[in-house]
Amino acid sequence: MVKEKKVRHLLGISGGKDSAALAIYMRDKEPDMEYFFADTGAELPETLAFVDLMEDYLGKEITRLNAGRDFDYYLKLNGNFLPTARSRWCTTNLKLKPFEEFVGNNPVISYVAIRADEAYREGYVSTKSNISAVYPFKEDGLNKDDIVKILDESGLGMPKYYDWRSRSGCYFCFYQRKVEWMGLHDNHPELFEKARQFELYHKNKGRNHTWSENESLDEMLMRKDEIKAQALIKEQNTLKKPKKLMDSLLDDDSDDGCMICFK
Repeated sequence: MVKEKKVRHLLGISGGKDSAALAIYMRDKEPDMEYFFADTGAELPETLAFVDLMEDYLGKEITRLNAGRDFDYYLKLNGNFLPTARSRWCTTNLKLKPFEEFVGNNPVISYVAIRADEAYREGYVSTKSNISAVYPFKEDGLNKDDIVKILDESGLGMPKYYDWRSRSGCYFCFYQRKVEWMGLHDNHPELFEKARQFELYHKNKGRNHTWSENESLDEMLMRKDEIKAQALIKEQNTLKKPKKLMDSLLDDDSDDGCMICFK
């Protein structure tokens, strides 16, 4: 008789609010849950600290996945061209491949932190036939307010980078808004400088390739006050609309981004 393969229950912790809330929500519902975190080697310090806090709260190890090679290696492999929204080789090599290797060939149920108010999102769809996804928040009708409540009631609260950034992800993530790049400069100048050096490499090679479309980090710095002022005006205008304050502060739904990175 062929022994039936055991189904694994997997939940990825991205360092973002939604995946953290889902882990808390599922902690006592699925005792066999395995937690993992895909560490790119380019994470914000706040993200790493929050994952450590999550591990303590869950009372279970969060397996750290990594590609075995760093960003610089894959940068060279991709002709030293920075990743973009149209060429997300960083996500493929640093997140997806380590995840699919971790999964292996046994049947897996992957718990995805897409909320009920995100009906337009599908999340990461694996090419592996042994992975099937479930969406507890969508199934149970939980929205953004519920996620914030779960985090508050757990005592963990929001990850600290939300003080200046709208989502998780690598420090150099090309999905960052310009004001968030300025936030990186204020909060982690050494990481901003590393991102800047990647741009300078392209410039020195005669190529105009920047993290943010149509503007280099040096150019942003020259109009730092203007960028911050524009962001403040936008936030104030948003607050005038019939929308809750927390929704405005955590308004990370304007573009889809990398679901496996941000949720």
